[in-house]
Amino acid sequence: MKHNKLFTIIGNPISHSLSPTLHNFWFSKYKFNFKYMSSEINESQIKQIIEKIKNREMAGANVTLPFKQKVIPFLDKIVNDAKETSSVNTIYLDESGSVVGDNTDVYGLQAGYLKEIFIKKNNNQKALILGAGGVSPSIIYALKKSNAFNISLSNRTYEKSIFLKKKFPEISIIDWSKLNEMIEKFDIIINATSLGLSSKEDFNFDLNKISNSSIYIDTIYNPLETNAIKKLKKRNIKTFNGLNMFVYQGQKSFYIWTKQNPEIDEGLLSLLENKIKQ
Repeated sequence: MKHNKLFTIIGNPISHSLSPTLHNFWFSKYKFNFKYMSSEINESQIKQIIEKIKNREMAGANVTLPFKQKVIPFLDKIVNDAKETSSVNTIYLDESGSVVGDNTDVYGLQAGYLKEIFIKKNNNQKALILGAGGVSPSIIYALKKSNAFNISLSNRTYEKSIFLKKKFPEISIIDWSKLNEMIEKFDIIINATSLGLSSKEDFNFDLNKISNSSIYIDTIYNPLETNAIKKLKKRNIKTFNGLNMFVYQGQKSFYIWTKQNPEIDEGLLSLLENKIKQ
């Protein structure tokens, strides 16, 4: 019998997260006597969670907004894609007892969308990232790993864009107010903001200016169709919601913790979709 282990996801807000559904489904399927829960915390409680992992009261954690960068000072080390992005979404204890931060968002983006998009090796495609928040460094790095060389970023707050430009000097920064006249030039548009989540707050540029041949990716998975996706689908523009990225990043986190590579099947996807629609 395997030892009972506890995992959690930390963030604020956290009620929208499907991570407990995803990981508990896999724990059950692969007969791990483990439990995954969610922890809505504030910044002052990060240290407490990391200490629980250090003391083996918890076996690991996922990290979502707004803590992907804020957890780093509390970790013993960061590895792999977390080093390149300064963004952590998966935490575990290694064999030496060090609390390690990794990043599976990059893999989630590549496996979920970019492999398919760049399969034709058309590396001249122009990519635009909307937003400079928690997942944006992972998007930039995933695009770079997919050999996309023409990457631009725009954020409502210009200073945040400059911070990312320092980390990734090769990206171009576009002023948010110029998007209306420039949006049609991009082949791939990736939304990393919360805009379009509700009818109250939406993009202040004209979605009709997006080219018919563009691909639009929303990193949001709840709802499955944001306002932007609904509008673009009516024009038969290829769109992706954030569910694929979410499932693939979860798959890699699960493997890091258990060394079991879980299957992504229709049963799992319909379970998640039904949960979102509730």
